[in-house]
Amino acid sequence: MAGRPGRFIVFEGGDGAGKGSVLAAAAEALRADGFDILTTREPGGTPEGMALRALLLSEAGEVWDQGSELLLMTAARVQHMTRVIRPAVAQGQIVLCDRYVGSTLAYQGGGRGIAPALIRQLHADFVGDYWPDLTVLLDIPPAEGLRRSQRRLADTATDEGRFEGLALDFHERVRASFLAQAKDMPDRFLVADAAPPLASVQAHVLAGLRAWLQTSLTTG
Repeated sequence: MAGRPGRFIVFEGGDGAGKGSVLAAAAEALRADGFDILTTREPGGTPEGMALRALLLSEAGEVWDQGSELLLMTAARVQHMTRVIRPAVAQGQIVLCDRYVGSTLAYQGGGRGIAPALIRQLHADFVGDYWPDLTVLLDIPPAEGLRRSQRRLADTATDEGRFEGLALDFHERVRASFLAQAKDMPDRFLVADAAPPLASVQAHVLAGLRAWLQTSLTTG
């Protein structure tokens, strides 16, 4: 469906919420609908971002000062936005991204305690204050999400468990931040309960995305 304007849609949520699986299913279905879909993730999306991802998420890696962690996340996002996201949206693609600045506000802000105003200022200064057109928030109680995530990491032998190793109250603060963001911008959020079986969550999110895209692309 050439000639349509692009859109930037982000999937957010705590660890174990199923973002990657829900995003992949949505991408497949929307491609079948005729949309030009690009999928990406943070940290990542560029070679520089993937290198920083390994540094930031490895359970066996460095223990970063919270300020350093914030700056590295922002640095990866600058590369991602400049080289991938903005060009794709400008070309009319629908970009589906696993995590974005909402996660920084939740993890480094809510979880670590860095002032949200500082995170937003960095985003304005270095990422051009570029925000998603829509955020899909997959909400799950942290204890259940962590059980799922730790099982996935063990099953796949993936060394990205640094945040999963943090205390439950950290993840409770992360969840509270995500829900507060959704409350502050209800028109830009689609909140879905991520606790039911995956197929049910995928179907619910896809229905919401199709309805949102129809309205968004019709109204411009």
